[in-house]
Amino acid sequence: MAGRIVAVVSQKGGAGKTTVVMQMAGGLAEQGRSFSIADLDPQESALRWSELAAAAGTGIPVAEGVDGKDAGDRLRAMAGGRGLVLADCPPSIEHPNTLAALEVADLVLVPVVPSPTDLWSTRAVEKLILQVQARRKSLKAFLLPNRVLRTRLAGEIVDFLHEFSLPVAGAALAQRNAFAESALVGGSVFQLGRAADSAQEEVRGLVKALLKELETKKK
Repeated sequence: MAGRIVAVVSQKGGAGKTTVVMQMAGGLAEQGRSFSIADLDPQESALRWSELAAAAGTGIPVAEGVDGKDAGDRLRAMAGGRGLVLADCPPSIEHPNTLAALEVADLVLVPVVPSPTDLWSTRAVEKLILQVQARRKSLKAFLLPNRVLRTRLAGEIVDFLHEFSLPVAGAALAQRNAFAESALVGGSVFQLGRAADSAQEEVRGLVKALLKELETKKK
């Protein structure tokens, strides 16, 4: 798949942006897909994580740091040269790198942890994305339930996401130790073997849903 940019965006830290990016990277690597990772976050978490993953021979490439006024152009160049780009954006909708990514992305994922404070911050992200979509009709965007606990409150909050204007992704990631452990071993849940079967299936489901949306043109 060539020339597609997926931006992972949030308004606050702790939503799991980098974890989502790196697990999708692991899922794409498992399929033998051609892709690259762009780290637009000054914290450079995706860059450090991907360096460990690449050194471990996981098939995940080292992320490229993207910053500055030419951030949008660099993302386009990455997409043109190596197909699918996963862009880890700063945890701020005011950051110039986030705004640049939204101007060139084909699809935006907004990880949402099922908590009241995350719902409040998601409203601000949604407002910005809807403004961009008003100008860029082809831009797709989805809310991604992330770090979902098996509790009544979490279930109610996930259900409430369907009242947002942005659609909810056809996949979700649960709160699992495997996602944190994969960072320690330098890779994704696909490096953890059968002990991470459930996490692996969730990531496969997310990658499948992502690729399906990228292959479907927005009307």
